[in-house]
Amino acid sequence: MRHLLRLTALTLALTPLPASAQTAAPVELRILAINDFHGNLRPPPGGIRINDPEDKARKVMVAAGGAEYMATLVKQLREGHKNTILVAAGDLIGASPFLSAMFHDEPSIEALSMMGLAISSVGNHEFDEGKTELLRIQNGGCHPVDGCQGPHPFLGAKFHYLAASAIETTTGKSVLPPYEIREFEGIPVAFIGLTLKETAGIVSPSGITGLEFRDEAETVNAQVAQLKARGVEAIVVLIHQGGEPSGDYNECPAITGPIVDIVKKFDRAVDVVVSGHTHRAYVCDIDGRLVTSGDKYGTLVTAIDLKLDPVTRDIISARGENVLVANASLAKDPEQTALIDAYDKLSAPIANRPAGSVTQTLSRVPNEAGESALGDVIADAQLAATRDAKDGSAVIALTNPGGIRTDIVPKENGAISFGDVFASQPFRNRLVTMTLTGSQLKDMLEQQWLDPKRPRILQVSNGFSYAWDAAKPFGERVAADKMTLDGRPIEAGSSYRVTLNDYLAVGGDGFTVAKQGTGPQYGGYDADALFAFFRAHGPIGPLPLSRILRVN
Repeated sequence: MRHLLRLTALTLALTPLPASAQTAAPVELRILAINDFHGNLRPPPGGIRINDPEDKARKVMVAAGGAEYMATLVKQLREGHKNTILVAAGDLIGASPFLSAMFHDEPSIEALSMMGLAISSVGNHEFDEGKTELLRIQNGGCHPVDGCQGPHPFLGAKFHYLAASAIETTTGKSVLPPYEIREFEGIPVAFIGLTLKETAGIVSPSGITGLEFRDEAETVNAQVAQLKARGVEAIVVLIHQGGEPSGDYNECPAITGPIVDIVKKFDRAVDVVVSGHTHRAYVCDIDGRLVTSGDKYGTLVTAIDLKLDPVTRDIISARGENVLVANASLAKDPEQTALIDAYDKLSAPIANRPAGSVTQTLSRVPNEAGESALGDVIADAQLAATRDAKDGSAVIALTNPGGIRTDIVPKENGAISFGDVFASQPFRNRLVTMTLTGSQLKDMLEQQWLDPKRPRILQVSNGFSYAWDAAKPFGERVAADKMTLDGRPIEAGSSYRVTLNDYLAVGGDGFTVAKQGTGPQYGGYDADALFAFFRAHGPIGPLPLSRILRVN
């Protein structure tokens, strides 16, 4: 690169530039970016937690987010800027609240298209319903099972999804374009889009048959070589992978996580990285590149201001700022309101069905052992739905923590609705009851630590309990003699009917032991089981967290 720069400098010295080129001002480009919207058409409960402007030692919650307010802010951030583009770093859909999820996230795709989104990388949640559904979301058409449910035909995304690292194994080509080039006052700017290489381990394997997810840095660097061969110098990466900082939403102290090493491996031609996945907010300098992330659920819009050299056609400066989608100071965009109202008229009668009541908030936040109040209730509901002989004869139910997306928060008098229930279990997974031996059950629990930096502690139903030791090596953390069912030891050679959701049943989240289960019997859906449980047992409150014991 240094040799190339010396040659370029020599060429420029020998070839006088036109006066206009010598004095041309930099071309300014404003990139607006979002990530991890997850179908939050309405402001998410709780908004965003930030440092108190009056006292940095305190945290405050700010009401933020929602498509109506975000659209208004995007318009404001475009004002006064000749060149702008709105981009995203994936997980725009999937794990969505009821209003969007009921229609397979078509409303969110329409809302984002309406506010001018141009390009997005594909996140892991874009694969929740599989490759075929992702292509339908891009191109439009009715859902193959549920048909056309919305108030008008679904025409697909007006923006372009990019998926450089999601490769068809039969062809070696990406399932969607790897990059897109946009020109601003004659200067080409390339946007490379990709998801994290671990995607295959966190989505349903059946939906991504024939796909592989390649290394992020190697993928980007291969695309950079192609782009430079086409004369493109300004390169922006939209990546669905991120980091964990410790500061406020416009800071970046001590950031850790996969994004740090990935960025350091990028070709030096990459100047700006828009990231996501970890649901954190930061504006960082990592290895001399600007790296940003805008929290989650539409609470922030990142404004990135670039200056492009009209001679070298490269980025010569980059500055980023996360801007709050502050509900108190923004008007609702009328087009977004009309869109939401149209879908709400169709969904409200279902969403507003009373589900029962709770005595207090059921939190999805786990304790040190990995158990949560809401996780207990969900596992109990799935056991109740499959306990009878006609439903599977289950004696244990296990569910993955990643499938529990939000707390269940009571309204007046503790009331909750089907919409509240669905929001906590939005993937609409079917329940599967299968036979596992005690030995297989232990092996499955050991797989909770496949990723030691991010263990996935399964939530377990009432009557089943076990202890695990954090000091033990991988494969030996669950104490076989502490695994019990209704107070009796789990025997390695005995068989047990165990209920999982169909995501886990096919090896989702790396729980491949589940695929060894025999005699599978399919039941209803997880959200329906939870709804029925609340209807039958309310009011429900959090139980003592005593099913999972952590020794160290």
